[in-house]
Amino acid sequence: MSKKTLPLSSDELIELAGKVSTPFHLYDGDAIRLNARNLRKAFSWAPGFTDFFAVKALPNVNILRLLAAEGFGADCSSLPELVLAKEAGIPADRIVLTSNDTPDEEFRAAYEMGVLINLDDITHIDALERAIGTFPERICFRFNPGPERTGNAIIGNPVEAKYGVTRAQLATCYEKAREKGAKVFGLHTMVASNELNADYIVETARMIFTLCRTIAEDTGIRISFVDLGGGVGIPYRPEDESISFEYLSAEIRKLYESIIVPAGLDPLTVTFEMGRAITGPYGYLVSRVRHVASKYKKYVGLDACMADLMRPALYGAYHHITVLGKENMPADHVYDVTGSLCENNDKFAIDRRLPVVEKGDLLVIHDTGAHGHAMGFNYNAKLRHAEYLKLDGRILRIRRDETYEDYVRTMLFEPEEVL
Repeated sequence: MSKKTLPLSSDELIELAGKVSTPFHLYDGDAIRLNARNLRKAFSWAPGFTDFFAVKALPNVNILRLLAAEGFGADCSSLPELVLAKEAGIPADRIVLTSNDTPDEEFRAAYEMGVLINLDDITHIDALERAIGTFPERICFRFNPGPERTGNAIIGNPVEAKYGVTRAQLATCYEKAREKGAKVFGLHTMVASNELNADYIVETARMIFTLCRTIAEDTGIRISFVDLGGGVGIPYRPEDESISFEYLSAEIRKLYESIIVPAGLDPLTVTFEMGRAITGPYGYLVSRVRHVASKYKKYVGLDACMADLMRPALYGAYHHITVLGKENMPADHVYDVTGSLCENNDKFAIDRRLPVVEKGDLLVIHDTGAHGHAMGFNYNAKLRHAEYLKLDGRILRIRRDETYEDYVRTMLFEPEEVL
């Protein structure tokens, strides 16, 4: 079981919501920092251990700075994310570009910045060389195990995934990169998302360590570093159990010592790209009830909508909900909790048992610290809302509310003729 707690007391959250506009996301920076330290401590045995935080999970420069101070790197999916990581002060040797269908300009920018490029397809070897006019000495390939592994509900079956090179292509990728001048090689995979079975992650490490041995035997190429991906889940539901970093580390260490060391491949740098597992449990969407309606069902209508958190609508994902000030009241009413978007799937919860909810109540939606605000959008001209950070006894605004002027900033009220 996981206990659903709040970053502040109910009274403090109610006071905060009275001073700023709702809805807003609040992140517990103290908890994020402690969680980051716990991960690094658990894997302190691993040579060169780093977590390349998945920027897509929570792309705010203030969060990246917080994690950079704890020795974290950044896993980026686009040029703006690369720039954001650089702006956060993360050194180039702790930044990775792991993209797919990558445009030439992003390859060039990544190479010029000196970050690690993680190639997603065998054709990208030539594409990268054409884009930058040479070939980097340090390169990584993303491996798709296909039928060798079963994906989970979010990331899907690897056979159906657009990501990564196949086993049949892998040796050719490394040999071709070596011919073009690469000298330092990495191996990466990502086969699950929000996985709560630690042994699944451990088996991914077994697969990657075994591949390192196979590649050395088949090509003579020694893999210098591996990225075991992200995919470590968080307990969205109260009945879920979180993955223990200590257990994960201990089991992966056994594999390292039984596979990597006897093969003469030690030291091998071990890295992850966890995002959700680092910040996810420590984000909260605070929203005020606008209306309580009774139709064929009972509805609680919030001032937040799926533009603020689209995971429930996109995946049918569960997010726990607390009604502030009513934590000890019986959950004896059943509601759909909705937003104001003109889409009927704009729902944070369906048939959720809650205490009686009234207009003006404040609801806290838990576990929004990853893929929450980051996945927001502007449909119905909904404006993006503010983000706040609790850190060292202070509440800091780290993103202001979007305004109408922001929304129309790129809009041309006097059209320009281009053809």
